[in-house]
Amino acid sequence: MRILVVAEHDTEVLRSGTRSAVAFANSVAAQTDGEVECLVIGHRIASVAKEAASISKVLCLDSESLTAPVADRYARVIADVTIQRKIDLVVAASTSYAKDVVGRAAGLLGGSMASDVVGHTVQDDKLVLRRPMFAGAVTATVTLIGHPQIITIRGSAYEPAVASVDESEIITVDIDESSLPNHISFEKIETRSSHRPDVTESRIVVSGGRAIKNSDDFERLVGGLADQLGGATGSSRALVDAGITPNDFQVGQTGKIVAPELYIAMGISGAVQHLAGMKNSKVIVAINNDPDAPMFEVADYGLVGDLYELVPQLIEKLHAE
Repeated sequence: MRILVVAEHDTEVLRSGTRSAVAFANSVAAQTDGEVECLVIGHRIASVAKEAASISKVLCLDSESLTAPVADRYARVIADVTIQRKIDLVVAASTSYAKDVVGRAAGLLGGSMASDVVGHTVQDDKLVLRRPMFAGAVTATVTLIGHPQIITIRGSAYEPAVASVDESEIITVDIDESSLPNHISFEKIETRSSHRPDVTESRIVVSGGRAIKNSDDFERLVGGLADQLGGATGSSRALVDAGITPNDFQVGQTGKIVAPELYIAMGISGAVQHLAGMKNSKVIVAINNDPDAPMFEVADYGLVGDLYELVPQLIEKLHAE
């Protein structure tokens, strides 16, 4: 089986989800006597290609016309490379990028697709996949019919591929730029500067819920504790809907899926939609004034009390140490 991993990056480093996607691909390749290649798309991406070469053979497509990750262009590139390289399986991490770009590529290829895969086996030379449904309440076991197969995996379900001392081959791929679509025009990228790591990349995530009254309190309590721990900040959908936190902070079924080493849930009751986004965290700490909050059922450690009283004490204690 020939497998293509679509890399996600910020032009400087790979996203951790890509390393997990490579780990998934390596596992499938080992069971099917297959081969894995990692496709890196963009402009001025030599450093990213070099990093990717530490975990996989690399196909590097560096073009000024691909400077911005415009979905229709990237999708066309993925589809064309899949056809040219006679790829059987396309893999990417399950992110907003993949939902936009890889989903389009699947449509162009006319293949079959499964998203949010959390486990797999190979039976009778067929790839059998497990993916959550209904906010994680059940897990479906599926096989795909058609060719090629396109899969996105939850990065939290697979340990990231470990870099090798020896770099793999980097192959330069050319494209016919005139064949790329121009339905979407790129204007600009607006980013929010932050001294904290991205919530999907951090080993520690501190999240706030409905109990947080305003954005100042969120920064003081959630942000303050996260800074003491060197972690990222996240939130429940309730805070996003209230305008207290931006969309990219949201953890949950309709937000980001995380599985850090430590997840601290402050004032989050534990609705099934939120649990779907963080229940695979290694250690979960819940802080809530309701002892019957569902979050305590999945938490490894819990503090029952008013977070407005408890969290400042935690921050002060950590600062003192």
